[in-house]
Amino acid sequence: MLKVTANSSYACDICNKTFSQKSNLKTHVAIYTRQKPFHCDICGESFSLNGERPYNCDTCGKSFTKSDALTRHKLIHTGEKPYHCDICGISEKRSETSDDID
Repeated sequence: MLKVTANSSYACDICNKTFSQKSNLKTHVAIYTRQKPFHCDICGESFSLNGERPYNCDTCGKSFTKSDALTRHKLIHTGEKPYHCDICGISEKRSETSDDID
């Protein structure tokens, strides 16, 4: 399930998602193989993800697995509403299409 692409990234043979590191691809492949390579030393339970949350909010301390989730979270503290509707003039924190709005 490993394929190295021309730009030295690693691609999943199943979904073609690419990763810059081989270890990230191996973690991703666990979705399909149902592997659980991470083991808790305390309870013995096994997991497919390691639970690391390296992106921390400087304001409240909440942590995230992805940097874009932290960026989105920070809007809570700043009150910023970067998405502006050209039709009604309302600004929102999240980007939504008309299909998402009831």
